Amino acid sequence: MNLIKRMILEGLNKRGWELRKMGLEPGIAYDQDGLRTIHNADFMSDTRFVAAYQRGLKASGKDYKNHWRVQVALWAGETASRLPGDFVECGVNKGFVSSAMMFDLGWNSLGKTFWLLDTFDGIDERFISDEERAAGIMERNVGDFYVKGVDSVRANFTEWNGVEIVVGAVPETLAAVTSEQIAYLHLDMNCAPPEVAALEYFWPKMVPGGIVLMDDYTYFGYEPQHIALRECAKVLGTSILGLPTGQGLMIKPAAI
Repeated sequence: MNLIKRMILEGLNKRGWELRKMGLEPGIAYDQDGLRTIHNADFMSDTRFVAAYQRGLKASGKDYKNHWRVQVALWAGETASRLPGDFVECGVNKGFVSSAMMFDLGWNSLGKTFWLLDTFDGIDERFISDEERAAGIMERNVGDFYVKGVDSVRANFTEWNGVEIVVGAVPETLAAVTSEQIAYLHLDMNCAPPEVAALEYFWPKMVPGGIVLMDDYTYFGYEPQHIALRECAKVLGTSILGLPTGQGLMIKPAAI
């Protein structure tokens, strides 16, 4: 009994049915960022993950406790790194996710380009929907959440080659991305119109097996993004997998 309890505390997380067979209740393995679960979260103590997450923190300067979301992004990046094509992130902010990913992948060894698109000054009010405006999207994430200016972001990425930082609002800046093959696309602009525009623009360039990761697809309070992206995916002839982390995931089929 004591051994099993100690194993739980150490993060070895036996499945609930195994514990119940012995008259025990499963412990909570993960409880942050809107996700609470008894399921295995041993990635939290994985040395590779911890190192990548710490590199992300170096960029952001603040821990938003979104480890599981970052784990999903690192998986997506690792999977896409084996494909031909470059990486794109629309909605970089201070560079948390992209920094963690580039560190994790040993970016300089891949020979790819990572395109980083952002206003680097928060959401551009010209490109939010009426529904989002009415829901008070401009009142969220105030204070120091959004980076103010690109200089600190440029400094953060100097350790890696093949980084192209594009300053300005999507969709106006999409044509600046000159890569014809995209293996990974991350959408994190916190409003629907630019995310739909980016998905429509890059989808024809996505290689078979290429991954689109949407940061807020199922996240509470971002329903206009969910609806708009879901309908966009239907038009593109595919669908989005909603994740309990708040994210959405698409994989480019070979036949599309």
